[in-house]
Amino acid sequence: MDAKPVDAKMTMQDWASRAREVLPAGGFGNFDPSVFIREGKGSRVWDEDGREYVDYLIGSGPMLLGHGHPEVLEVVAEQLPKGMTFFANNAAGVELAEEICRAVACAEQVRFLSSGGEADMYVMRLARAFTGRDKILKFEGGYHGMSAEAQMSLAPKKLVNFPQAVPDSAGIPESLRGEMLIAPFNDVAFLKSLLAEHGHEVAGIIVEPLQRIIPPEPGFLEAVRAECDRHGIVLIFDEVVTGFRFAYGGAQEAYGVVPDVCSLGKIIGGGFPLAAVAGRKHIMDHFDASIVGPERWLMMLGTLSGNPVAAVAGLKTMEILRRPGAYDRLFANGERLMQMCTRHLTDAGIAHRVVGHPALFDVVFTDRDVRTYRDVLAADQKANAEFNRVLRERGIFKSPGKLYPSLALTEDDFAQTDAALRAAAAALAGR
Repeated sequence: MDAKPVDAKMTMQDWASRAREVLPAGGFGNFDPSVFIREGKGSRVWDEDGREYVDYLIGSGPMLLGHGHPEVLEVVAEQLPKGMTFFANNAAGVELAEEICRAVACAEQVRFLSSGGEADMYVMRLARAFTGRDKILKFEGGYHGMSAEAQMSLAPKKLVNFPQAVPDSAGIPESLRGEMLIAPFNDVAFLKSLLAEHGHEVAGIIVEPLQRIIPPEPGFLEAVRAECDRHGIVLIFDEVVTGFRFAYGGAQEAYGVVPDVCSLGKIIGGGFPLAAVAGRKHIMDHFDASIVGPERWLMMLGTLSGNPVAAVAGLKTMEILRRPGAYDRLFANGERLMQMCTRHLTDAGIAHRVVGHPALFDVVFTDRDVRTYRDVLAADQKANAEFNRVLRERGIFKSPGKLYPSLALTEDDFAQTDAALRAAAAALAGR
C-alpha cells in the first residue's frame, strides 16, 4: 500500500475513510471512531475539522492538570535528549516508586508496567501466586482492563444468576468461567454468603473502590476488607482511575480502607504510558525469585516498563498535585458541574441521578438510586445518548458514561458547559 501524505486540509470524514482501510472498525478500539482529535491545550481540545471542545474526557483520565502543562512539558523536554527508554533501571523510575510508596497506604514496593490493564492482570496473578489458590472474585460491571479474567461480566447484556460469570469477549476459554466468581457491588450479605461457601478457594477479590461511577455504600469496602481477612484472601483495589485523583493517597486514603495490593495508572504517568502494581512487601516478594524460589516466582517484564520520560512526567504531575489547594480546587470544579447537571435536569422535569464523586461522575437517567451495575443498565439509555449528543454539538467532549473534571477548567469553560447542559435538558424535555 502506498503511503498517503498528511494533508492539513483533510476533514474528519476523510480521516475516517483512511482509518477504515487500516484499522479494524476504523479506530483504536477506545472511543467514537468518527472523532479525530488534532491537539489539546489546557482544558480544550480541537478536532481535525477545527471544532473546539471543553474536554471532560481528558484522555480517559490521565490529563488531570490539563493538556500541555508547561511544567510537565519542561521536564519531558529535559529528559528526551538524555534518552527515551533503556530497558534497564533509571533513577527517575526509582524516585517515582519512592513517591508512590510515600503516598499510597498499601504500597511498600512497586513494580512498573505500561498500562493499567497490564497492572490489573498482574495483580490478579500475584494474588494467585501468593495464596496458591485459583479463583478470583470480581463485582459485576467492574472494569479491570482487557485480560480474560477482567472481561468476565464487565458489561453483560444477558443477566444471569450470581456468581456465574458471563464472558464479554470472544476468545476467552470456557474453562476460565469456572475460576471467576461474580458478585453484585454494594451487597455485603451476598458477598458473605458466597465466601462462606467458596472463601477457601478464592485467591483475590478485585474491586474498583468507586465502581465506574457508582460509589461504595457506607461500610461496604470495610466489609470486603473484613471478609478478605477472615478467609485469607488478597484484597486488590483497582486504583488505575482513583489513584491520585480522589486524594493524593487515592481511594484508600479517601475511604479509609487499605487493600493488600493495588493497581495504579493514568495520573502516575503524566499523560505517558505508565502503570504500576503496588503492595505489601511479603506479597510483592513473588516478583523476586531469590526470595520465593523459582516455583513461586511471578515472571513479569515489559519493554517500556518504568520508562524515564513517563517517570519524569508522572513525578512532576504528582508534585503539582501536592501543592496546597490542588484537591480542593479539583473537587470544587466537580461539585460545580454536578450542581449544574442537577439544576438543569430538575428544572426540565427529567428523572435522573448524578452519580459518582466530584472528581469523576455522570448522569444516570433513572428515578431510583444507583447501587449496582444493573441499576445503570436499567436506566434510560436513549436519554443518555441524546444528552451526550447535544453536549457534543455544543462543544462538550466527554465519554458516554463518565465526566472527568480537571484542574485546567476556566470560567469560560463553566459558562459554555452550563449553556450546553441547559440545551441538553431542554432537548430531553421536548422529546
